[in-house]
Amino acid sequence: MKHEIEQQWVHVSYKETSKFTETYGFVGSQGTVNLEGVLIKPKKHDRKTVFLMMHPSSTLQLLPLPNAMAANGYPVLCMGSRYVKNDSALIYEKILLDLGACVRYAKGQLGYENVILLGWSGGGSLALFYQSQAQNPTITHTPAGDMVDIKESGLTPADGIVLEAAHRSRARCLSEWIDPSVIDELNPDRRNPEFDLYSPSLSVQPPYPQQWLQAYRQAQLARVRRITDWVQETLETLKKRNTAEIERCFVTHRTMAEPRFLDGSIDPNDRKIGHCYMGIPETVNTGPVGLARFSTLRSWLSQWSIDHSRADGESCARHITVPLLAIEHSADDAVPQRDIGLMYQAYNSTDKQMHCIKGANHYFKGQAEELAQAIALITDWTQKHNW
Repeated sequence: MKHEIEQQWVHVSYKETSKFTETYGFVGSQGTVNLEGVLIKPKKHDRKTVFLMMHPSSTLQLLPLPNAMAANGYPVLCMGSRYVKNDSALIYEKILLDLGACVRYAKGQLGYENVILLGWSGGGSLALFYQSQAQNPTITHTPAGDMVDIKESGLTPADGIVLEAAHRSRARCLSEWIDPSVIDELNPDRRNPEFDLYSPSLSVQPPYPQQWLQAYRQAQLARVRRITDWVQETLETLKKRNTAEIERCFVTHRTMAEPRFLDGSIDPNDRKIGHCYMGIPETVNTGPVGLARFSTLRSWLSQWSIDHSRADGESCARHITVPLLAIEHSADDAVPQRDIGLMYQAYNSTDKQMHCIKGANHYFKGQAEELAQAIALITDWTQKHNW
């Protein structure tokens, strides 16, 4: 039976004082973090369980899944982090505090007995990062050394986790998407032709030779680590100056050169070759919405550095014991095919199950049947646990 749904604006706020203002929305200088979201629910319902969705930098209430779930009787709380629609200064450790405030709000103010984290795309590794620290808090500082005491913050653990079309981490995605041909961060036109993926004169074509692909991956990691070295050196320089200048912003050019989007033999699934979830990969490579295009020093370490970011879904999954439902989309044009399975395998609970929806793309764009399959999987899993 389909339910008539309603949407309720939600405002969650809590006190926090930062060393400097990093986002709009009365954060930092005003001493308060303000979060906004939407509770999508059946008009007539008596459920004691809510699905909570948060992405590090995006809003999720316009995705087809939350509204479809509410129409099938399940309330969904879609909340934005403090960095919503702008990840340039994003600190993952601070998002844990944001998500923790939303879990408390859902249980305290909204009265839900059970909160299930529904991690979509980048929200998947965030959900796993949160739950691992809620169950076993260890963090007291950010990778840049700033205090953010997760250990003493008292995060409320969620009661279960759903991973839907989720990747392992933003840092891992960047390390596989960044253009390794760039040899001068201040002049992206200076490039190594051996790895210039979109150049007509590139010496290799799909399917790419394994030896070349391995060298390409190594060059990607090397570029990420060069940037990380510069970030750490610059932070140290600013600290030594001991002035009011404590942060710096920068641009990372060309960050969508993933051979997987041009070669279907790499992590094969049913995705459309020559495209990615943001459009034509070559265009995205230099466009304004590319991963890590605009960043601060601190955000780079917390969000994009493969060696420093702690929001790694596979690593965090090893410390989580609540029930898990993992759903792979077989035609996902964003998430690497292997990521859901790796997080599922690492997940430290016997109460877990994984499914794959054949033909589903990343956003269920134009896919009502595949969306219905996801709803059925979540419904069956929820009923199994009496939520």
